Amino acid sequence: MEQLQTSLAGLIPKELETLLSPLPRFRAVQIYKWITKGALTFDKMTNIPVSLQKELTERFRVFSSAVESCHEDLSAKKIVLSLKDGAKVESVILSDGKKRLTACLSTQVGCPANCVFCKTGSLGFSRNLDGAEIAEQFLLLRNAAASPIDNIVIMGMGEPLLNLVNLRKAIAVFTDRSGMNFSRRRITVSTCGICDSLFDLAQNGPYVRLALSLTTADEELRQKLMPIAKTNPLAKVKEAMLLFQKKGGGRVTLELPLLGGINTREKDAQLIADFAKGMDAVINIIPWNPVEGLEFEGQALREPSKKETADFIGALENRSLKVTMRLHKGRRVMGACGQLGSIEQTS
Repeated sequence: MEQLQTSLAGLIPKELETLLSPLPRFRAVQIYKWITKGALTFDKMTNIPVSLQKELTERFRVFSSAVESCHEDLSAKKIVLSLKDGAKVESVILSDGKKRLTACLSTQVGCPANCVFCKTGSLGFSRNLDGAEIAEQFLLLRNAAASPIDNIVIMGMGEPLLNLVNLRKAIAVFTDRSGMNFSRRRITVSTCGICDSLFDLAQNGPYVRLALSLTTADEELRQKLMPIAKTNPLAKVKEAMLLFQKKGGGRVTLELPLLGGINTREKDAQLIADFAKGMDAVINIIPWNPVEGLEFEGQALREPSKKETADFIGALENRSLKVTMRLHKGRRVMGACGQLGSIEQTS
């Protein structure tokens, strides 16, 4: 009975061969190829005998999750996935001005980080996704995309480094040369800064691109905005990120969700410059994407004005920092940064 719950989509070839034994290796290779091409069911695998298709259908699933609903605007497509236990997560395809597509994937149902500016954090934490559930999101997004997906960002629901074991399994699927063959340089993992996992990542990889949701380098303010920071002090976070770069990781991104009137002070710009010193880093400004009901210290959060944003970017650039700004994408379907988990508003 337990075998019926096993999905094949999140397995690398060796795992699939073991699971499908005593089938010959070439059959496992065929099935693996079909899965990485996006086949949703065994009867779509046309070079597999019908009798074997039926046997596989009785024993396994190709996917353990399914698309429950899809929501689209000009810059994004969000899918709501129903998992094997009925839990739901959201994943997004984002399109840039050059029509390049990026898949934004989730790693947890809800999130334990509880950042005050993030919808997902307000949901609480239910459970980690397994490696297959993370990998399946990409395959299902790819089926929904109009063209090939160029990049993967692990920036959806959840804190990826609190689910490092399963994150590694999914990345192994993405980068497997006989399958999707994604370059690690086209995969970015975004984290609130979980020190133990950052040190683990630095020592053992994989050396994908790394983004830190910094928000502010004012330690006291950061701990109020991001409660998980209370056990992950910035000095230790920086130490781990420097080690990551030394061991093989490249330039890191310091993400700054800008909250109107909160973390846009001149003081914040200086503290960020101090934090970035000695690190190969680019600052990514993310003007806060509105989520109804979120507040800080009794006041509703607000999006920074264009002038407030421009002035803060100027303050960073005056300190010789390399700064980029993330464009608003997916707002109309609540698929932008910080908005995932608004399922009741879109389904």
